[in-house]
Amino acid sequence: MRWFITLSWWDKFSRSLLLAVRSLWLHKLRAFLSVLGIIIGTGAVIVLMAFGEGSMQDALEDIQRQGATNIIIRSEKPTDDSASSKKAFIASYGLTDADYQQFKMISTVEWDVPMRIFVGQEIRHLDRFVPNGRVVGTTGKYSLVNRFGMATGRFLVDDDDFNMANVAVIGSTLAATLFPFENPVGQSVVIGNKFEYRVVGVISDRLPTGSGTGKVAEEFNNDVYIPLATCQLRFGEKVISRTSGSRSGEMVELHQITLKIAKMEQVRASGEDVRDILSRNHMRTDWSVTIPLDRLEEAERARDRGTLLLAAIAGISLIVGGIGIMNIMLATVTERTREIGIRRALGAKRRDIVMQFLIEAVVQTSLGGLVGMSIGLLIVFGVPLLIAIPVKLHVPSLFLALAASIITGVLFGVYPAIRAARLDPIEALRHV
Repeated sequence: MRWFITLSWWDKFSRSLLLAVRSLWLHKLRAFLSVLGIIIGTGAVIVLMAFGEGSMQDALEDIQRQGATNIIIRSEKPTDDSASSKKAFIASYGLTDADYQQFKMISTVEWDVPMRIFVGQEIRHLDRFVPNGRVVGTTGKYSLVNRFGMATGRFLVDDDDFNMANVAVIGSTLAATLFPFENPVGQSVVIGNKFEYRVVGVISDRLPTGSGTGKVAEEFNNDVYIPLATCQLRFGEKVISRTSGSRSGEMVELHQITLKIAKMEQVRASGEDVRDILSRNHMRTDWSVTIPLDRLEEAERARDRGTLLLAAIAGISLIVGGIGIMNIMLATVTERTREIGIRRALGAKRRDIVMQFLIEAVVQTSLGGLVGMSIGLLIVFGVPLLIAIPVKLHVPSLFLALAASIITGVLFGVYPAIRAARLDPIEALRHV
């Protein structure tokens, strides 16, 4: 008996579905115009979510490249140095070796990477040169913290620092400029027309951290890395720069220290320890502490808010499309009043009429959803081929958009279907 009821229900459903498809096919233009809002809404959901997800993911990857378990401490020149510079042209500020030694004593620190950074340095090999290279004095752990890959050769090792070796590792862009036709490893580069260093490795091409304009932005491909001890020996603690008619200088022991914390849940507490040490050791705030984890979590919250906003904007199109469906369905009920009367006179029940019109509405929105999904996918995969913008397909949005279009058909098709079912059969038969 249950099997018979199921078969009977399926037979009614299939006949109603066939009638719905025939009705749409007979009025193709009207059906297309009625679902145009659904097509636009579904496509908009997929496209907006893909572009929003791509942009957010690009920002998150920028932060993740800095390391979610890292703490980045930088020397910052205080603004009040302008007054003291009238008395002495050498400004002394920033991180010290004493700070560094205390950071190493923090129990949660797994790796520590000190750095001295000199920008605007001329890097030369024979007659080829780069006028504005960046020289970084650091240790071998720098490559571990920044997750370098080596295109050829090796990175710095502890022995290089211990022996104050005149060796260097160069970035990929610098290598291509200075050594376009030969292997850089084993060759030499001259930094600032003073000292010669033997190249022992070339790092693979690497995207910068950040946008390139913030404090946390760091370029890698135009860098030269030398042992920290060698850097302190060659460059000294004082750096003097001369311009037309004036000269200025600064004395900074360490420009940056990056600490890698063993566990993510210990990062914030370790950051507070770092700030406490710096507050005790420095009379002025000539330092800054950046915790990428904070920025990562804030970016993730921004991504979630952006996703909801984009979904809401795209959902408006679905609502507008649903109103269009309801409008057309109400007009269809009036147009097909005599047909409804004949079906009721032949024994069709109210629920049969409701099911027929509801199926027609759902078929329209489902087809509109599938067409909108196809158009959205074409845009998502086609636009990046023409324009270099970050795009990442948000797979859940495919199912959400299609489900939303079907639900829209149900919600906005219920009222016209009920109105059709409530028509009096005798009055419907009299309708011309």
